[in-house]
Amino acid sequence: MIRPRIVLAKPGLDGHDRGVKVVAMGLRDAGAEVIYLGLRVTPAQLVAAAEAEDADLIGISVLSGAHVPITKQILAAMRDAGLDVPLIVGGHNSAGRRGSTVRAWRGRGLPGRDLRYPTSSAACSRSPAPGRPDGRRR
Repeated sequence: MIRPRIVLAKPGLDGHDRGVKVVAMGLRDAGAEVIYLGLRVTPAQLVAAAEAEDADLIGISVLSGAHVPITKQILAAMRDAGLDVPLIVGGHNSAGRRGSTVRAWRGRGLPGRDLRYPTSSAACSRSPAPGRPDGRRR
């Protein structure tokens, strides 16, 4: 069985890394080889690592709201390096909706597409808040 090599990172100044670590563990449990680069990785560092690791996929998580400029910088670095692997962007709050959206792009900058629709925070909670069957806080 061929194990996909996936490079994950938290680019920019965002320090909220719990979600990407959970994704990394899930991918490892599913048989992927995951290389997690950590926090505050620059687009150049990310692309260089993906090249060095011969990655099949790059995944980033951005919660700071800077996902658009960071994604553009990464795609430009991928183009410059001739790296043609999928870039998965997750964690951001797209178009002011609650929850998170995951977008996918190819290194050549082809249009992205939604991989999963946003979910409400109530739907993602493990158990409802005390006294509320819908999980919402008062």
